[in-house]
Amino acid sequence: MTISLDLPVELENELSAEASQLKLPLSEYILRVLSFRPFLKNPPKTGVELVAYWESVGVINSRPDITDSQEYARRLRDQAEHRERA
Repeated sequence: MTISLDLPVELENELSAEASQLKLPLSEYILRVLSFRPFLKNPPKTGVELVAYWESVGVINSRPDITDSQEYARRLRDQAEHRERA
């Protein structure tokens, strides 16, 4: 579905800046913002609800290539500690 909107200049500039920071096209960023509406109306109130939300949107288990998260975190930390500085 395609919808055309006439946004106030200030709102367009604000959304464009936010999209740019995330390196997203404006249309994709606006779609993401709109898709968060249910979350904003009824945010998780407990840790269990938050984890359930993350699972429902695919954040949890989004990296099936990481089989051992503790080991992966140790490798990232080691790489960060030993990287070359410019």
